[in-house]
Amino acid sequence: MGWSVRRETGLTWHDAAKSCKGYTMLAPIGGRDVLLLDMDGVVVKRWSFSDLAPFHGVLLENGRLLVLGTSTDVRPPEWELGQEPPGLPDRFRLLGGGATELREVDWDGNEHWRYANAGIHHDFVRLSNGNTLVPEWVELPSELAGRVRGGARRPREKLPPMLSDDIVEIDRSGAEVRRIHLWELLDPGRDRICPLENRWEWTHTNSLDATDDAILFSCRQNSRLGLIDRSSGELRWKYGAPEVFHQHHASALPNGHVLIYDNGMHRLADLSYSRIVEVNPATNEVVWEYQANPREQFFSGHISGAERQSNGNTLICEGTSGRVFEVTREGEVVWEWVSPFVNRRRDQRMSWIFRVRRYALDHPALVDREFDRAGLAEFNRMQGLD
Repeated sequence: MGWSVRRETGLTWHDAAKSCKGYTMLAPIGGRDVLLLDMDGVVVKRWSFSDLAPFHGVLLENGRLLVLGTSTDVRPPEWELGQEPPGLPDRFRLLGGGATELREVDWDGNEHWRYANAGIHHDFVRLSNGNTLVPEWVELPSELAGRVRGGARRPREKLPPMLSDDIVEIDRSGAEVRRIHLWELLDPGRDRICPLENRWEWTHTNSLDATDDAILFSCRQNSRLGLIDRSSGELRWKYGAPEVFHQHHASALPNGHVLIYDNGMHRLADLSYSRIVEVNPATNEVVWEYQANPREQFFSGHISGAERQSNGNTLICEGTSGRVFEVTREGEVVWEWVSPFVNRRRDQRMSWIFRVRRYALDHPALVDREFDRAGLAEFNRMQGLD
């Protein structure tokens, strides 16, 4: 999506008769905050961190916030193409979506739990038993790495050992309960790296979800997603290119279908454009999709997500533009908000948002909460959200 340097930000459209009411959570990438917006697009709750750069957060039913982020003490290493790649864990800092810790804080920001691991990245799932799933970068066995097809080597590039992902379950003490080697479930020949991506990573897991009997994962580097049986650890469904390209945020729906943000980067034999698809794993049929008209109007090459709402609408995060919007089953936009939060990464200005979530008005974490709108009045005014 292209936009004017003087584009309108904040709430740009709301059809109150058709939207799904609630509070929308986001964490502007490069900032220090996790925020809740009301339906007017105004910040009504702010968790601010002095020593953590949040990537994204989730409200738990106990009223606490579980947030993934990177310690502000950690800096990317100085590295340029042609130099020897840094060792671990510095190399992780050169990859998108990296984090160093998970924190659980209460409504007032008091910390109750922390898990530190330099290799975790992108996403997490708090399970019903209190344990947590996280993806963790791991180096591939060299023999297997040599059999992984695809990818491109840039001129003068010195390749490091190839990475893949483990899906790790940890308990409240931070102890490892289970570890699934994702690279044992995929095929190095058939699940090849996109030919326009580098060979530093095979998988690059960017989302996790869990049902009672399965773990759902999405990998950007080889455009693959799948369902892992939680009992046996076996892969029971696999999907990906050429149906979706560099997708993000695969989520399991109550009807057994999977909702996917199809980023569309490097889409074969066509222009790049994004779309949202709902897929039936039993048949691989796309039973619903959303794309813009014209379709190129809606595009984010990386990050981004989509969440199905209780009334059947879908909340969409077009991550690289900082645009969040809600569409009906018919594709009508009924709520739109554009982020005014501009941060810097190196020399780049960005309004990136990894993902958003909307919490219903009766969500257990929000019942009987009092929002300090007066205390946030100046913060909203400074962002043009009042």
